Amino acid sequence: MPEGHTIHRLARDHAESIANQGITVSSPQGRFDSSLVAGKKIVAVEAWGKHLFYRFGGRPARFVHVHLGLFGKFYRHATETTPRATTRMRLRTEKTTIDLVGPTACEVLSRAEVDLLCARLGTDPLREDADLDAAAEALHRRKTPIGALLLDQSVVSGIGNVYRAELLFLHRLHPSTLGSQVPVAELRALLETTRQLLRRGVENNRIITVSGATLKTPREKMLYVYKRKVCKQCGEKVASTTSGGRALYFCPGCQPGPDAKPRP
Repeated sequence: MPEGHTIHRLARDHAESIANQGITVSSPQGRFDSSLVAGKKIVAVEAWGKHLFYRFGGRPARFVHVHLGLFGKFYRHATETTPRATTRMRLRTEKTTIDLVGPTACEVLSRAEVDLLCARLGTDPLREDADLDAAAEALHRRKTPIGALLLDQSVVSGIGNVYRAELLFLHRLHPSTLGSQVPVAELRALLETTRQLLRRGVENNRIITVSGATLKTPREKMLYVYKRKVCKQCGEKVASTTSGGRALYFCPGCQPGPDAKPRP
């Protein structure tokens, strides 16, 4: 599933290429009702965590909400082409065609419905209105393993499986450590790291967490522990556990458990 940086990158790119232009919205697949936004222009494209919102002009305000889920994907064409039979939504301007295939959600919402959806989401560190202090307090109140908390989109939005593993490594936190066991100041620092890494991901359109790594760095050297055999930092064998239904990779040496005894 795409992580938050991908959705914010899509919001930025789509706003630049199709906003405030004449646009045709259709559903070649027939599973999306585009009639409510017919004849309207997209005036803004925003992201909140893993959710994408196209805001259309006119009254009442209408939004197309997209959640890619595990299988959703956008395809972009310079000119109109014959759509795939599975194309849920097609956005076409004079110069650009964007097709959406296989999303978990693609629906027209009112402002009230958008507000209700976003009220269920946690702080998105990439948004200008992000309150990282409140998010740190929310994490600290939970007696849930931090490894599970970071994937809980109702607490913090936009963190996926790759960022989760890398963030816990960078802050030397074992996945089983409870949120309530981590000082609020450390959680606030973790969220600031989250914001920095997500911003880097938006710019690079790729997850890079290793200090000094660039787009020219081999992919296997862009991460510290995620899907690695050995820790990039200390060389110890990377371990994995299941948390939130996903494999979570960590280094036993760099991320000792909360009850682990100091090494001699």
